[in-house]
Amino acid sequence: MKRLMVMAMAAFLIQGRVFSQVKLASTAEIPILAWYSIPASETTLARYQEMNQAGITYQFNGYSNIDDLLKAMDIAEKIGIRIVASCPELKSDPEGTVRRLMNHPALAGYHLMDEPGIAAFGELGNWARKIQAIDNRHFCYVNLFPNFADSAQLGTKDYLDYLRAAVQQIPVQFISFDYYPVLKDRLSRTWYENLEQISTEARRAGKPFWAFALTTNYDEDHLTPQTLAAIRLQVYSDLAYGAQGIQYFTYWSATSVNAPSSEDQRGAPISAAGKRTVVYDRIKTMSGEIKSLSGVFLGSKVVWVRHMGQGRIPEGTVRLTSLPHAIKLLETHGAPALVSLLEKGDNYFLVVVNKDFQKAIDLTIYGDDSVKKILKDGTLVDASAYEPSLELDPGDAAIYMFPKTKR
Repeated sequence: MKRLMVMAMAAFLIQGRVFSQVKLASTAEIPILAWYSIPASETTLARYQEMNQAGITYQFNGYSNIDDLLKAMDIAEKIGIRIVASCPELKSDPEGTVRRLMNHPALAGYHLMDEPGIAAFGELGNWARKIQAIDNRHFCYVNLFPNFADSAQLGTKDYLDYLRAAVQQIPVQFISFDYYPVLKDRLSRTWYENLEQISTEARRAGKPFWAFALTTNYDEDHLTPQTLAAIRLQVYSDLAYGAQGIQYFTYWSATSVNAPSSEDQRGAPISAAGKRTVVYDRIKTMSGEIKSLSGVFLGSKVVWVRHMGQGRIPEGTVRLTSLPHAIKLLETHGAPALVSLLEKGDNYFLVVVNKDFQKAIDLTIYGDDSVKKILKDGTLVDASAYEPSLELDPGDAAIYMFPKTKR
């Protein structure tokens, strides 16, 4: 504990002034979950080491039987990766299957269903309670529809009714939903509204939420390369809204034997042929940033989220009209940006996200002497060491920290 409390300290000199810098400490890391992970036929130590090197800490795959699942768990344990269990036996014999899995060190939780309609909530709730009656140390996982799903998919005309019914009827430990907003040349219109809805309902329920970043192609609107900027925009927007877990969809191409699909899923980190694509290195970079910034986002609470930019802001969001006490000026010169204020312990974190995944924006930010700038590796530097006007890369985030009370 003492080691965790002590942060590496350094100092540097600029024009006669000494600027201190420390490393932001964190006792844990934001979970990073890979969807459609390593196929059962590729369950080897080398493959799990490869996934671990990409920064992935949790994986999900649908296994055809419990023996394949247990084989994967045995390998995953050696690497330190945890598995969200899914196999037919979990449904046909939940009690017996849970007893076989519950004490395995690689178990993260139990996957119940992806994108259920409201008619399935009662059965899912009963299934989760059967599992939790035997094992309440591991989570049950249900992933919900996004807000553009139609009434036939949801089972109700109103998305909030769907979301609130899920929270009330299925006793999961966190809320999960998927939305893949980065299209060829624009962002999906209702994505930020969906983040507002999920973040609000999660706070109301007293539960965290997990969100996604698209890391593959799957239809005509999502056939652009999954650039680092596009991945960053999704991840930093999710985290700015309070997400406590990030999920990559997918890790392995779903056109493979892993999960045969009619969708055109090319460009995943691992191709159908089992080779790394350029996206592998991009998620490795992204995972490293998430890990280094866990001290900012893990356990933080959202105070507010606001939007900036010329013209209309996204539906369901709120425009930035005032600044927290330590920030004297914040300007993007008309460019679209998301601004989030998070609180954790005695500090606030201000997160500014460039919502343009194709070009950089000019960010001007100026605060009092208490403001620290947080670098990608988690280092804190006096913000006054930097020019107040900076270029913020496409989809990237600038993060600042200052005390909750005025000095």
